[in-house]
Amino acid sequence: MITKFTTVYPGHVDLPDRGQNATPANERRFSNEHLASVFAKTEAIAKTLDRHGYDTLWLAEHHFQHEGYEVIPNLLMMAVHLAHVTKTLRIGCGFNIAPMWHPLRLAEDFATADILTHGRTIFGVGRGYHSREVETFGAPIIDQNANRELFEEQVEIMFKAFNNERFSHRGKHYTLPAEVPYRGYALKELTLVPRPIHLPVETWQPIVSANQRGIDFMLKYGIKGAVGGGAATMEHNPIHAYQEAAARAGLDLKLGQNLMVGIFFHLAKTREQAIREITSLYEEHVKMFAPLGFMPGMTPAQIAASSRRGGWEAAGVPTVEHYMKAGAWFAGTPEGLIEHLKRLEERYPGLQYVNLSTSIGTPQQVMLEQFQWVAEAVMPAFQRR
Repeated sequence: MITKFTTVYPGHVDLPDRGQNATPANERRFSNEHLASVFAKTEAIAKTLDRHGYDTLWLAEHHFQHEGYEVIPNLLMMAVHLAHVTKTLRIGCGFNIAPMWHPLRLAEDFATADILTHGRTIFGVGRGYHSREVETFGAPIIDQNANRELFEEQVEIMFKAFNNERFSHRGKHYTLPAEVPYRGYALKELTLVPRPIHLPVETWQPIVSANQRGIDFMLKYGIKGAVGGGAATMEHNPIHAYQEAAARAGLDLKLGQNLMVGIFFHLAKTREQAIREITSLYEEHVKMFAPLGFMPGMTPAQIAASSRRGGWEAAGVPTVEHYMKAGAWFAGTPEGLIEHLKRLEERYPGLQYVNLSTSIGTPQQVMLEQFQWVAEAVMPAFQRR
């Protein structure tokens, strides 16, 4: 049963134009002053969500994006700040890209945030998807097998550090501690200082496929799954695969339990108005994410067309209505959104978390209005229960 409402804000600054007839994604470049405006925007969003009873604001870690789409580089620093200007809102790391970190530095920084925010920072890990980011930091992403291998060893290390007063690790990529003398003795163990106070550490990871190895790995460490914003939203398979992996791990989970399903949404007085208003925002999303493989079903020719100004219809680029039929996007009235979410509840009886996100490129004022509208007209239909 849906009881917790969340949103993902990837960290886009306000754009001067939006949609297929606007500036192509690869041609966007903003001043440092405008890129830095993301912090005030994030604070405004957090305060609105906090005031209206949302459970979690999920933020995304990204780097080097002069295009202005995802420009928050450090989620844990952001979480500490936001916890000090809100009262109950949780701040989710959606997600820290582990291959760009040393695992013990990430574990230390999270533990610090956990303590300073009194448990309101939620840990999240991901493998990454921007070659510009991951490879620049010296980790593999083009080689997916190498990326997964590194990621899995890093997560193993972090959970050892969180859950044990003393630990050591010997693996392919890391030998911890370093085998060196220290103050008159041979170093054999480490202690994470500080360790998180709120244990076990609630941890989330994106699910973008039904890969058995990946989902079995999540269940091994009790990691919850965020489904949405890409191919996973379009399929029932990842949700069923997570339940099946839980059963293999000896857990009896209801379908949808320990998962969060994401939907891009836009509300208006009529469905027709909502579709008109969301179209340019959806097109901006396509410009950003189609070349990265996050628009399921698009052909190489359609992806190439999305990188150019205009002419999408002739190239057959899918419209927002196409993805609305699949359930990944919603445009309509608050009453329609309530019905949409209740259908999700019927299909996934264990579902507790729903992630309602505005499309990348949505202006700050529109985002704040949309979140308030959901809180006033949609959330009560679920929270009254």
